[in-house]
Amino acid sequence: MLDVRPISDLRNRFSEVEKEIHDNDKPIIFTTNGKASMVTLSFDKFSKMAHLDYIERSLDEADAFTERHPEALTHKEVFSKIRKKVNG
Repeated sequence: MLDVRPISDLRNRFSEVEKEIHDNDKPIIFTTNGKASMVTLSFDKFSKMAHLDYIERSLDEADAFTERHPEALTHKEVFSKIRKKVNG
């Protein structure tokens, strides 16, 4: 369930809000004039999200590279070449 609060809660109850964010490991959405304005979340949660975003972007880059370079080797071909070099 989403936790939605007025922005005044952030100003008036900062310590409580901070503790709740860390204890529940869930973001809180703050509103201004009834409209979503900002989201707060723990640094750990942010780091995990940023890491997942990095992985997703990296995979997208790899997919785009493969589309631009159809001559790219398959997994099997790469390891076959490595084995030949290692084994002589």
